Amino acid sequence: AYVAEIIRAGIQAVDQGQMEGGRSLGLSYVQTMKDIILPQAIKNILPALGNEFIVLVKETSILGYVAIVDLTKVSDFVISRIFEALAPLLGTALIYYVIVKFLTLGLNALERRLRQSDRR
Repeated sequence: AYVAEIIRAGIQAVDQGQMEGGRSLGLSYVQTMKDIILPQAIKNILPALGNEFIVLVKETSILGYVAIVDLTKVSDFVISRIFEALAPLLGTALIYYVIVKFLTLGLNALERRLRQSDRR
């Protein structure tokens, strides 16, 4: 539901005149959305969608306690085998940190690239 709301808000943030301009040029609704509206909306959608994705990655460790085996559950298993808590939990935290760091760097690079088209 959050992702759908992010996409809807991003599309609605594009000025209505863009749709009118595309339609006045003889483009169909689908062509106008594909060629005019969505490329502009992606610039609005990307930061919020990226944040939602990162939050989802972080919250998978919470879901692991409900029904899904994830990194946190694996670290619990290792703790029960070796009777040491610090090393497995630090390893798990490091893995999550690396995942989130790469996602953040990738999203920042993509946002920077999309901003370059605004300068032209």
